[in-house]
Amino acid sequence: MENKLESRKEEIIRIATKLFKEKGYSAVTMRDLAKSMGIKAASLYNHINSKQDILKDIIISLAEQFTSGMLVIKESDNDCIEKLNQIIKLHVKLSSQNIYAMASLNNDWMHLEAELPYYIKLRSEYEEDFKSILEKGINDGELMNIKPDVMMFSILTTLRSLYLWIPKKEDINLTELTEDLSQILLNGINK
Repeated sequence: MENKLESRKEEIIRIATKLFKEKGYSAVTMRDLAKSMGIKAASLYNHINSKQDILKDIIISLAEQFTSGMLVIKESDNDCIEKLNQIIKLHVKLSSQNIYAMASLNNDWMHLEAELPYYIKLRSEYEEDFKSILEKGINDGELMNIKPDVMMFSILTTLRSLYLWIPKKEDINLTELTEDLSQILLNGINK
């Protein structure tokens, strides 16, 4: 497969994603973005329509990756524990590959305008699928009978904040991280 060069639009999105993480979506202007790219602000509009379009591209793309990954996991024949391991692996993979985009997904989703209902639908479907895996695990006797909402909240809170922690670790081994997270999140820390 050819290694295609980054398009100007992809470059704009990549740089904007980094700026959004550093300054926050609301604080970044098109002028800031143009300056970071070394071009005139007017030139940006040859490739994108608005800052809102950039945010939509960042967040919706990532949310769709999480949703499709969850669907594959949910529909697999694996038992509950393996499905949960796969969810953790999905989060480690997508978070480590999309550090800046994860910041937008977590911090800027409420700034989506026309796409906000679609994003909320994706997030709700993801959480419903997650909860259904936990409920089945409880019913099958694989998991303790604890409220699925509480389980999901505690696991997802950790997984959704990986983007903050991963960049601080220079020599991180993603396989080890996935295994350690699975151990802690699924088995606890009791000796």
